[in-house]
Amino acid sequence: MIFSRLIINPRSREAAHDLADCQELHRTILSAFPDGAAGAPRESFGILFRIDYRQGGPAVLLVQSRENPDWSALPRGYLSAPAESKDISAAWNRIDKDAVLRFRLRANPTRKIETKTRVDGIRRNGKRVELRTEQEQLIWLRRKGGDGGFEIVSVRTAPQVDDVRVSDEGTIGGLRSSPPVSGANGKRRLTFAAVLFEGKLRVIDPVKFRGTLEHGMGSAKAYGFGLLSIAPAE
Repeated sequence: MIFSRLIINPRSREAAHDLADCQELHRTILSAFPDGAAGAPRESFGILFRIDYRQGGPAVLLVQSRENPDWSALPRGYLSAPAESKDISAAWNRIDKDAVLRFRLRANPTRKIETKTRVDGIRRNGKRVELRTEQEQLIWLRRKGGDGGFEIVSVRTAPQVDDVRVSDEGTIGGLRSSPPVSGANGKRRLTFAAVLFEGKLRVIDPVKFRGTLEHGMGSAKAYGFGLLSIAPAE
């Protein structure tokens, strides 16, 4: 797996446009990968990404992918420094059971409703609703962690999470092409509730955990959600 770090040029008009529209940012990232992918390009190349905003500094775009991207395809002046890309596969393979790691995850926590089985015996796919309270979001994170081979480092005697910060980041939005009947000018408004989780986790199942790192967590992965980034815990 390849991990890329790109420092966005705050003076770039193209970059500013992408930062304001998650669909356009998605397209710009795909431009660094070959055409003709079998199936959906994001899934074919295993692309996950996240924008990190640092106080007093430029936005940083983090991109994870199975193939080496060609960042020279970005518009001129899009970055304020050369892109940095490195292979992180060996580091992932060294992750052992019970390893404690710092993590950061921007997620779109949701649950499905209206999934009851129809009279014909087919179960409805249902629709996704976003989880709004911090308690619901932490329950979602714990459940996803259990499915994904890790647990949150927590205080087991109290209904709270230690060393985990939950930040409500409002919404991330954009416009997506759709049939004219769905919206003006054939565009449909995209809006996702953004929650930033930061803290520590403990690896329970290294194989499942590596799968979680590769495939991401939660919904809206094409729009800057789901990238679980990790670092050694102090």
